[in-house]
Amino acid sequence: MKLFTSAIAIAASLYGAQALAWEATEGRPYEGQTVTVLAVKSSQFEAHEARLAEFEEATGIDVVYDYVPFPNMKEALTTEMVAGGDYDVVSVMDQWVHSLQMLMEPIGPGIEAQGTDLSDFPAAHLRHGMLNGELIGLPVRGHVQLMFYRTDLLAEAGVEPPQTWEEMVTAAKAIQDNTDAAGVALPYGKLNGQNLMVWMNLLWGNGGDLFDADGNAIFNSDAGVAATQTYISYLAEEIVPAGSAVFVEQDAVTSFKQGNSAMLPVWWWVRSQLSDPEQSTLTADQIGFTALPSVAGADRTTFTNTWIFGVTAESENKDAATEFLGWLTDPALERDVLMDPDLSEVVAVHMSNLTDAEVNERWGGMHQAAADALATADGVEFGDNWPRIVLILETAISSLASGEATDVQATLDKAAEDIAAIR
Repeated sequence: MKLFTSAIAIAASLYGAQALAWEATEGRPYEGQTVTVLAVKSSQFEAHEARLAEFEEATGIDVVYDYVPFPNMKEALTTEMVAGGDYDVVSVMDQWVHSLQMLMEPIGPGIEAQGTDLSDFPAAHLRHGMLNGELIGLPVRGHVQLMFYRTDLLAEAGVEPPQTWEEMVTAAKAIQDNTDAAGVALPYGKLNGQNLMVWMNLLWGNGGDLFDADGNAIFNSDAGVAATQTYISYLAEEIVPAGSAVFVEQDAVTSFKQGNSAMLPVWWWVRSQLSDPEQSTLTADQIGFTALPSVAGADRTTFTNTWIFGVTAESENKDAATEFLGWLTDPALERDVLMDPDLSEVVAVHMSNLTDAEVNERWGGMHQAAADALATADGVEFGDNWPRIVLILETAISSLASGEATDVQATLDKAAEDIAAIR
């Protein structure tokens, strides 16, 4: 299992006994102040903004949102960090937290006073709000991976949804023996680290990790070699579609949507695409999902994507901004959006909502499947130079998949050396 940031456990123990429901600070001490929010463009965040009247009435605080499209968000945040003073609250993606650490203010005491239950956040999401042992942000948006599968093809092959990677191979072979579909669609080509997202789950499941506590590469250990050999072996066993050595994520998704593959491990937000008649040949009844498989005998894992919200260091309204964060991260607000019949928002970062019976009834059990993985997933510790690290790692996996490289140990050792040179 991956190395775990102890600060997360400490923070959860300090604040975990607090009430779940947000309540405004008595006496409206921040009445008349304005909190400005810089957020990435998202229908989920717009749904929050549409519910601001409750917060503003309870606190007397005015809240103003500015939205920036994702491709421009990192630049906008960097400008705010360098110039400062325009925003009180910002949304930051997990991979950017380290490079933007001068942007945000520690918020631990204020969040404790708000009554926020940190133990309700999965560790894989909450860890991205911790920096240098301090709480600097709270998760508001998060994604996990699920295993999607064709219910009709698995039934035709007489197999159950796989709970382990080993079972996935067995199921894939049975599917191919009984249907015209490939067993499973997987990405091996280079694009933004997409070929790492299944590989890393195999790495964790074999007891490995990317780096040790001192930041030294350890993915070239015996566990890393075993994980890599397993991932590459799916090509040799021919349980993936032809041409998979250069597949990126969208190629794998397209193969599944076109009925050419029976299983697909991918982000949960892709679900809506899989049965969209304008994109897919499949109907909703043909699509099932389960938590991502695990290595036999190991805990479940999942690669995650997390957006945290934090208070800027240059904010002149830090207390009012922290009050807003308490409201924004209230699980009741998240649940209200999840259950709104006029919306199709599935994102949840609170275990209380992920396991909620009514939420799961509305969304077909998808959130419970996510909770099953998040219960034991630690997530990734993104550090400095992450984009360059991803490029080195994805190149190693791609070269092995294409046959350009054949020695797994030597390829991983070279990747470890290259990464050591930039850390």
